[in-house]
Amino acid sequence: MFTGIIEQPGVIEAIETKGTNATFWISSPISTELKIDQSLSHNGVCLTVEEINNNLHRVTAIEETLNKTNLGTWKKGTLVNLERCMMLNGRLDGHIVQGHVDTTALCIRKLTLKGSWQFTLEFDTKFAHLVIEKGSISINGISLTCFNVTNNTFTVAIIPYTFTHTNMSQLEEGNIVNIEFDIIGKYVQRMAQLND
Repeated sequence: MFTGIIEQPGVIEAIETKGTNATFWISSPISTELKIDQSLSHNGVCLTVEEINNNLHRVTAIEETLNKTNLGTWKKGTLVNLERCMMLNGRLDGHIVQGHVDTTALCIRKLTLKGSWQFTLEFDTKFAHLVIEKGSISINGISLTCFNVTNNTFTVAIIPYTFTHTNMSQLEEGNIVNIEFDIIGKYVQRMAQLND
């Protein structure tokens, strides 16, 4: 379980493929603090730390993960948002993020304002009921708030701190991001379906 508050960005240093799996070696300031078998959010995807070597850690994504997220687009040098699991004795600064990506979205507009940035993202209309005005959403693992919501788009505003401390600074029109919808909304939807 995560909060969507990114600790550090990491950099993809190497990618290895074996069968349908992809293994990533990532360097980051927190890699030396990790433990083997620890869950770690990478762009909002919960992956298990398999090995630690100096300032590098290794994780593997299986075919299902590669197909449903933007991990298949990663290459050497890609900047990745990292967050360790939530501690139950701390504050929940963002919102509850499971690290289970629901889908991807396409950045269709990037607007640079005086002191902030706005990104408009397009997603499949089958998820329209899970995106609400002023609702929480996780984009590449970052806890953000939606506005200007339509049946297949929403916009998020990014403050300077988030822009410089995550990979939002590298997000451009045409790029794909990982999306995890609010877990409460997903449970409400499921209960409503069962009561129909």
